[in-house]
Amino acid sequence: MFSHKKIEKNSILMLVLVLIVVSIGGLIEIAPLFYLESTIEKVKGMRPYSPLELAGRDIYIREGCYNCHSQMVRPLRDEAERYGHYSLAAESMYDHPFQWGSKRTGPDLARVGGRYSDEWHVTHMNNPRDVVPESVMPGYPFLGKTPLQIPHVAGNLETNRIVGVPYTDEMIANAERDLATQVNPDADDVDAFLERYPKAQVRDFDGNPAMLSELDALIAYLQMMGTLVDFTSYDVDANKR
Repeated sequence: MFSHKKIEKNSILMLVLVLIVVSIGGLIEIAPLFYLESTIEKVKGMRPYSPLELAGRDIYIREGCYNCHSQMVRPLRDEAERYGHYSLAAESMYDHPFQWGSKRTGPDLARVGGRYSDEWHVTHMNNPRDVVPESVMPGYPFLGKTPLQIPHVAGNLETNRIVGVPYTDEMIANAERDLATQVNPDADDVDAFLERYPKAQVRDFDGNPAMLSELDALIAYLQMMGTLVDFTSYDVDANKR
């Protein structure tokens, strides 16, 4: 008790002790960052985006979809019941920039993959009120009429590799071919494509096989979201099985 009173009455001594405690805490928090390769725990199933999915994500950002839709299910009961398992940091480890947030004029999209059919997405993008009468979302009918144009597909992957996405030389070398393969289930190299991008969905997404459109890319991206991690066997304590 006497020592405690002495510290409280001596402002300089208290300041020195506070600085010592804060310094120790700071070192404990900061020092590991210098030798840890990543602070994100790896989760089985995660992989980089395929070239088509990455193009769809770029369109998603270009059109400002993030202004109304978040991609982060928070660990709250009402959100888990509506959207599914809460989001893991690893699910956004290849996002530059990530699409987190809580601004939801529209629903969260972190678990939208497989929830609706491709036809539903095509109709929804053309005129949202055809499937959701109360929707305030604008239509994007031009996406289905616009050919997907990426000046340098491999360069897109190379740029992402610079910021840490683990695209291999093989992925980059086959980027342009993989872009076309994902919308053509009859392509000769589908098996090789699926080896590079497990769980990727291969089909014509927009219902128009005559053209690879921006809508193909956007739907491929949406249908992938939340499908890579198998949450039915997910161990909350161990983070993976």
